[in-house]
Amino acid sequence: MPDDEPDFSDVQGGSSSISTDQEVDRTYTVRPGDSLSKIAKALMGDAKKWRVLYEANKDVVGSNPDLIHPGQVLKIPKA
Repeated sequence: MPDDEPDFSDVQGGSSSISTDQEVDRTYTVRPGDSLSKIAKALMGDAKKWRVLYEANKDVVGSNPDLIHPGQVLKIPKA
């Protein structure tokens, strides 16, 4: 192999993602039996913050905040 060509023989595949959203602290994957108010209470300290959680995740949850599904990944806004 010529010396002027890069050697990528030891490179392994993979991916990473970095959130640049300054308003998001972390994410949470919905489990069976979860509701936005339960998640808000556990992770944001107040069940009444479910609306903030919903607003941050409308694109995932859809138009009905009472209908979340296991496996959905929600952004948890900074408190």
